[in-house]
Order: sequence, then C-alpha cells, then structure tokens
Amino acid sequence: MDAKIIKAVEIVKKIEYLNIASITPEGLPWNSPVYTAFDKEMNFYWFSWNKNQHSINIRNNPNVFVTIYDSSVPAGTGVGVYFSGKAIELSNIKDILVGTTVCYKRSRHKVRDTIQFLKHFPRRVYKFMPEKAWINGDSDINGNFIDIRQELSLEQMKNQLL
Repeated sequence: MDAKIIKAVEIVKKIEYLNIASITPEGLPWNSPVYTAFDKEMNFYWFSWNKNQHSINIRNNPNVFVTIYDSSVPAGTGVGVYFSGKAIELSNIKDILVGTTVCYKRSRHKVRDTIQFLKHFPRRVYKFMPEKAWINGDSDINGNFIDIRQELSLEQMKNQLL
C-alpha cells in the first residue's frame, strides 16, 4: 500500500476536528473547525447549530473544501489531508440516525434522541461526502522547499479504514 495513503488514513483516524471551507451567500470565504466522526465509506458527520454561518453556507451551496491537519507534530513536519466534495444538512430520520450513531460512538458523549435533531433542538446533523483527496508532500525548486499536493485514491483510503 502507498505510504501516502497510509499516512492520510492515520491522520483521518487520529485528528478529531476538520476545517470546512465554505462560501457565504455573498460569495465570501468562510472557514469553520468542527468535531467530526467518519463512517466506513469515509463520509464525515458533525453537529452544528443550524444558524452558524457554515450551516447557512452549506444550505446555500453544498460545495466545500475540507482539511484535516495534524498540528500535533513539530513545526515543519505537519501533514494534512485535503478533500473537496459536498456537504449537506441531514433531514431524513434514517440518515440522522446513521450520523448520530457515528458521532456519538467517537465522542462517547451521552446519546440524544435522534428526533431532537429534526424538531426544536438548535443543532442539526451534517454530512460531508468527499469526491477528491490530496495529501501534502515536499518538493524542491532550485533549492527552495515547496509544499505540494499529491492526489490520493479515495477507494484506497476507504479500504485502509476497514
């Protein structure tokens, strides 16, 4: 197995937060870190207040860019996994049950009744479905360190999650 795939999967498993880059209805960039959990298909789930800017952005435009960066290592040695794809607010009770189950399993918090995420509870369940993935790598141009992105196979990453 490719060492870059193995490293990317290690980061996905280790780091509990992802950063969502979305676009406001006015066309401005917006970044938000969220606590996340993932399923065997490498879909990512999180809970957010439905009036948060990133939640509004996702309802208006599902195209997002996500980063999971391992900042727990010394400066200059960090590695990140980058994804482009679609994010949605879940509204189907079965989908919400999947998302809450995945999230609560990782966080080990007290499980809330799934129906609360459809009614008066201010938070909703969100799902990110990656379409492309990259990892950063090192390169050199005329003696200058350059941080590059190398595309990864999502299928190979999913197989490593199993």
